Amino acid sequence: MSLLRQLYRIGRTDLPLGRLIEGHVDACQILRRYGTHDQLESARASNRSTMVGVWNAALEGEPLRVIDGCLAGGKSFASGAGVLTHALVTADTPAGTQLLLLDLARTSPEIDRSWWHVTGMQRSETHIVRWNNVRVCDHDFIGKPGDYAREPHFSGGALRFTAVHAGGIAGVFDRTRDHLISTNRAQDPFQAARLAALFQLAEAAAATIQRTATAWFDGPEDARLARVAAARLSVADAATRSIAIAQEAVGLAGHFRSHPLSTLLTDLTVYLRQPAPDAQVVKVGEAARQGLLVLSL
Repeated sequence: MSLLRQLYRIGRTDLPLGRLIEGHVDACQILRRYGTHDQLESARASNRSTMVGVWNAALEGEPLRVIDGCLAGGKSFASGAGVLTHALVTADTPAGTQLLLLDLARTSPEIDRSWWHVTGMQRSETHIVRWNNVRVCDHDFIGKPGDYAREPHFSGGALRFTAVHAGGIAGVFDRTRDHLISTNRAQDPFQAARLAALFQLAEAAAATIQRTATAWFDGPEDARLARVAAARLSVADAATRSIAIAQEAVGLAGHFRSHPLSTLLTDLTVYLRQPAPDAQVVKVGEAARQGLLVLSL
């Protein structure tokens, strides 16, 4: 729970940084789970300021492959490209999908920065990366083929970025409250109602993270993963509602780029666009139908 609290606090202040830290945590957990002691020590020793991320999103038409000991192809949505010292990537091999830990100083990719023109999360440095016959060694291979997508860690890990989202909702409350106080509008009854609604949404999101984390060690795997999916949906809904309420409360001022709320709202809007939201709805609904999700207080 302490890790989720840290991610929450970072997200409350800086969502792009939260994205990079969450990816670093994800990578470190994968390395501890599947890597050898020598691989862990090698990553630590190579750079005192080691920063790792996970690059898994396929690049359409250019899948990353290991061919005769060389990497060829690319990845999209590679957050931290140009910032990270190491990247955990998934690559196609004759034996299946394989994890590799790449020292980016030794296996430097080409970075396409022309692609990441979005309304928020620009500072996450999320780009397209490509390798063209870059040699890798046996030491780069982490675990066995198929390890990356093994459950419950693969789907359960979504609770990390959901904690960052929940922190973002708290940040929306903070900045909206500060704006209303500084402009002497906080005592207006309509604005007070909006602040109350924002507080309730932020409080509910934080409680959802805590409750889901606490329940992670109870019940069958399918139920635990369904709870994570439900938390992801609940927090995303709370974030969407918070954005709308904050915009109503602050008005046009919040759309000026210099306003503290402007960047946070666009960052959160983009960061919420996680893959396969409909699949999470189906997962929760199916678990509810099977009686795996039990309401209690």
